[in-house]
Amino acid sequence: MIPKETIDLIFETARIDEVVGDFVQLKKRGVNLLGNCPFHDEKTPSFTVSPAKGIYKCFGCGKGGNAVNFVMDHEHFSYPEALKYLANKYNIFIEETVRTPEQEEAANDRESMFIVSNIANEYFQDQLFNSDEGRAVGLSYFKERGFREEVLKKFLLGYSPEKSDAFSAHALKEGYKIEFLEKTGLTIPKGSRNYDRFHGRVMFPIRSLSGRVLGFGGRILKSNVKAAKYLNSPESDIYHKSKVLYGMYYAKNSIVKKGRCLLVEGYTDVISMHQAGIENVVASSGTSLTIDQIKLVKRFTNNITILFDGDAAGLKAALRGVNLILEEGLNVKIVTFPDGEDPDSYAKKVSSEELEDYINNEAKDFIEFKCSLLLEEAKEDPIKRAELIKDIAATIALIPDNVARTVYAQTSSKILGIEEQVVFASIEQSRSGKAKSSSKPMQVVFSSPKQGQKLDAISTNLEELTLIRLIIIYGTFGLHFEFENENGEISETTITTAEYIISELIEDDIQFTHPKYNKIYSELINYFNEHESIPEEKHFIQHHDPEISQTVSQLLSDKHQLSDWAKKDIMVPTETEKLKDLVEEAIIRLKSKVVKLKIEKMLEQMKSDELTNDDRVKLINDFQKLTTLSIHIGKKLGREC
Repeated sequence: MIPKETIDLIFETARIDEVVGDFVQLKKRGVNLLGNCPFHDEKTPSFTVSPAKGIYKCFGCGKGGNAVNFVMDHEHFSYPEALKYLANKYNIFIEETVRTPEQEEAANDRESMFIVSNIANEYFQDQLFNSDEGRAVGLSYFKERGFREEVLKKFLLGYSPEKSDAFSAHALKEGYKIEFLEKTGLTIPKGSRNYDRFHGRVMFPIRSLSGRVLGFGGRILKSNVKAAKYLNSPESDIYHKSKVLYGMYYAKNSIVKKGRCLLVEGYTDVISMHQAGIENVVASSGTSLTIDQIKLVKRFTNNITILFDGDAAGLKAALRGVNLILEEGLNVKIVTFPDGEDPDSYAKKVSSEELEDYINNEAKDFIEFKCSLLLEEAKEDPIKRAELIKDIAATIALIPDNVARTVYAQTSSKILGIEEQVVFASIEQSRSGKAKSSSKPMQVVFSSPKQGQKLDAISTNLEELTLIRLIIIYGTFGLHFEFENENGEISETTITTAEYIISELIEDDIQFTHPKYNKIYSELINYFNEHESIPEEKHFIQHHDPEISQTVSQLLSDKHQLSDWAKKDIMVPTETEKLKDLVEEAIIRLKSKVVKLKIEKMLEQMKSDELTNDDRVKLINDFQKLTTLSIHIGKKLGREC
C-alpha cells in the first residue's frame, strides 16, 4: 500500500499539462490548453486542459478528471498503477507500507516469475529472427501465413527451438532459478533433466493490460507428432487464463475510440486483423468465454461484436458466449464469415476497407442471428418451434435492462411470426424461475449515506447532481439569513452553503441515492465531522478515490465552460449573485422528488396482504407525516416557481 503522504506528494507534484502533454498535442487558448481528444475520434478540438485547476475535460465525449484519472483512462491502469507511473515520471520514491514476511515472499515470487517470463520472451524473439533454425522454421511459417515482419515484432512473436531443453539450459546458465522456470510452466523437470514445455513451437506471448508478459501460447509446426496443436502456459500466480483476453494490451485504446470490441477465436485472427488495420480486436484464445473476460471488455465498452467461423461449430460457440455477455448487460452483435473462412483467412483475402465494410454490414443483432439460426433447424416441426420460442425467451430474460428486453421481445415475435404476448409470457416465466432460485436479498430502498443504495426510481439524479455541484463549487461560500428571535427582533446569521444543505437534508431525512453523488456527500460529512470545517475544491480534486476526483473534476470543468459568457460581453447574473436562491430551490426540488417517491413506495406497501396490524398502523402514520411534508414543500415550490 502506498502511504497517504506519498500519494499527496504525487498529486501536488504532477502537472496536468505535462502529464496530458506526453500523449496529446496541446495549444494555448487563453488560460487553458486545447487539443484533440485521445479518447474519441474528432476533427475539431474539444479537449481542454486547465493547469490552474489541475483538471482536463473533453466536451465531446465527456471524459474528465485530474492527472491520475487521465493516466488511468488513457493507459487503462489501476489506481495504484497510475500513481506509480506518475511517481516514476517525477522521480518520487515510493516506500510502500510494511508487509508481512509471507506477503513480501509472495510479492518477490511474483516479480521473479514476471522477470523469467520476460527473459523467455526475449529469448524466443531472438531465436525467431537471429537463429538459423528460427528463420528456417518459425519465420518461414509466419511468412507463409502472410504475416509481415513488422506485425511479428509488434506482437513480440518468437520461436522455441526443437531441442527439448534449449531454453531451460539457456536460462539456468544465465542464473535464473529452476523454481521460477517451473512455476511459470516454461520448464518441466523430470528426474535429473529439464524439458522445455514449448520446444519446437512458434510462440505467442500473452500480455497484461500494462504490457507485462503473463504467459505464452505455442503452436506446434510438425504434423506427424501426437501433441496438441496449441499449448498454453499453465495457471500460475501471474497467469489466469480465464481473466485474460489475447491482444487486449494492443486493442484497449482502439476499443475506447471505436466504442466497440471485436471478439475472435485465436491468436492469428487478432494478428491478421491488426495487419489489416483493424485494432479493436481481442481473442478468447480458443476457450469458452468467461465472466471475467466479459467484465474485462466492459471496462472499455458496452458493445461487443463476435466474429466467428462460418461452420456449425463456430456458430454454436457464438451462441454459448452470448448468454454470458447478455447477463453482464453488454450489447451483442454477431458476424459470420463464408463457409471455409475465418477472420484470419478473410482478412488476408480482402482490403482493409472491404474487411471493415463486411464487418459493419454483416453484423447482426444477436436476437436476429439466433432466431434465424434456430428457425432453420426447426423448420416446420411444431415441437421444435415451441422449444425454439422457449430458448429465445430464456436468452432475452437474461438481459438486465427492462427496456432492452421489451424491444428484443417485440423483434423476436416479428421474426418468429407469433404474438408478442406469447414471447412476453415465456420471458416472464423464465425470469420468475430464475428469481426463485436466486439467493440474493432484495435491495433496501432507503439507506444511510455510507451505503448509497438506489431508490426504485432514478428521477432524483438531476436534483442530486445540482446540489452536489453547488456543494463542490460554492461549499465554503457564506449564505446570509435573517430571522426573528425569541424577543421578536430581527437577527442575522451567516452559514456556509455546504452546512446549510447538510442541515436541510438531515432535517427531513433526505439522503443522496445516486452512488457517485452519495460518495461525495458522505466524504463531505466525514470531513466536516473530523475537521469541523468545509473542504475546499482541492480536497475533492485530489481525492484518493478516483471516482470522487473524476466526478468533481468534470463538475468543475462544466463550471468553467459556462463562465465563458463574460468574455463575449454577454452580461448575465453570476451564480454567486443568486446563490442563496439557487441553493434553496435545489434543496426544495430534491425534497419534493424524494418525498413523492417515498409516498409511492408506501402506497405499494399498503396493498400487501402480509402486513401485520402494527406494521399497517406505522405505515399509515408515516404516510400522514409525508403527506403533510409534501403539502408544505408544494407550497414552497408554488411560491418559487
